[in-house]
Parts: sequence; C-alpha cells; structure tokens
Amino acid sequence: MKRIAMLFAALLAFAGLAFGQVNINSATKEQLEVLNGIGPVKAQAIVDYRTKNGPFKRLEEVKNVDGVGDATFEKIRGDIKLTGTTDTKAVEAKQEKAKAAEAPSSKAEAKADDKKAKADEKKAKADASANEKKAKADAKADEKKAKADASADQKKAKTDAKADKADAKAAASDKPADEKAKKKAEADEKKAKAKAEADEKKAKAKAEADEKKAKAKADADAKKAKAKADADAKKAKADAEKDAKKAKSDADAKKDADKKDAKKDEEKKK
Repeated sequence: MKRIAMLFAALLAFAGLAFGQVNINSATKEQLEVLNGIGPVKAQAIVDYRTKNGPFKRLEEVKNVDGVGDATFEKIRGDIKLTGTTDTKAVEAKQEKAKAAEAPSSKAEAKADDKKAKADEKKAKADASANEKKAKADAKADEKKAKADASADQKKAKTDAKADKADAKAAASDKPADEKAKKKAEADEKKAKAKAEADEKKAKAKAEADEKKAKAKADADAKKAKAKADADAKKAKADAEKDAKKAKSDADAKKDADKKDAKKDEEKKK
C-alpha cells in the first residue's frame, strides 16, 4: 500500500515536471514573458527569485514571487513545468487560439450594442410622436370647450336681453293712469333695452376673448409639445449615435490590440 502511495506521488510530481511548455527553472526572461499574465516585471522577478533561492521544487512555489498570486498562477499553471526544454511556440499558439475564439464574441457584443441603440432611438421617436399627438388632441379639446362655453354665454345673454325687453314692453303696455307713469314705463323700457344690449355686447366680447385665449393656449401647448418631441428625438438620436460610435470604437480598439499582440508574437518567433 505504501509503495502504491509513493508511486502515485511520483506520478503527480512527474506531471508537474513534464506537462507544461515553459520551464520556469531555466527559461529566460523573454521566454517567461509569453506566459499569460506575466509581463517584463514579473518575468524578471521570477528570474531573480530562482537566482536567490535556487530552482523551484514545486509549481506552486512560483506564487512566492512578488506579483504572482493565485489568479496569475491559475492562468499559467497549464503552461509551466520544472524540467525539460522550453517551447514558447506551443504557448503562443494556444494564446492565439484563445484570442481567435474571443474575437467573434466581441463582434457580437458590438453588433448587439448597435442594435439596442437603434431600438432605443426608434422607441424615443415613437414616444415623442405619441406625446405630440396627445398634446395636439388636448389643445383641440380645450379649444372646442372654450368655443362651446362662449357660445353658451352668448346664448344666455341674448335670452336674458329678450326677457328684459319683454318685461319692459309689458310694463309699457299696462296703460298707466297718468302721464308720469307712462314716462316712467318708457324710461324703464329704454333702460332695460340698453342693459340687454350692453349685456349681450359684453357676453359676446367675453366669448370672443375666451375663444381667442383658448386658441392661443392650444397653439402654445402644441408648439411646446412639438419642441419637446423634437428635443427628445434629437437626444435619442445623439445617444444612439454615441452608443454606436463607442461600440465601434471598442471593437476597433480590440482589433488593433489583437493585431499588435499578433505582430509582437510574430516578432518573438523571428
């Protein structure tokens, strides 16, 4: 049983020794830099650490190097070993394959962002159009009500004036007993007639003023609604263009970065 355990431990040790591509005990600073997450500073730190402390005995010991934590170790675990020759080309090929797999995802995200921006712009335009339509309908309804109220006031004034005139006429036709009563009746009729005409004129002026005021308000509301709708549509379009531009910029930036990495990898191979 003890022998089996020892054999198993030896196999694990051998796995750590041979399965990776970069020998962290013999690789140069430049060779270490091909590892994912290892730049010039960390590569030099690894070289300095093994110079000071001797070769690494276990892969996990690389975490003792300044700047190489658990996260970095997990990235490079499958690409490092303790013995054998260093094969940077295999590591570079693996990284290029990973980058190629990520590229379609970035394009899909940019396309999705552009699609969402267009949808947002379309919705904003639809909302602005609906708001403008509602404002026009409200303004039209207000104008119609004002006209109806003005017409009712004018009609009432005419009815009141007619009634006052009838009363005055009835009073004049009562054949007063003396001349004084007759003159009073005539004066009352004249006064009632003047009052009825004044009331009718006043009611008509008020109705015209109310109608004019309602129309001005309706025009102002419609103009305000249109201005708001135009502003909302303009803002939505600007936001959509900004989002689309950012998505394209991000995609272009990633594409340029990928090209630079590829060029850098190609130069290293040479």
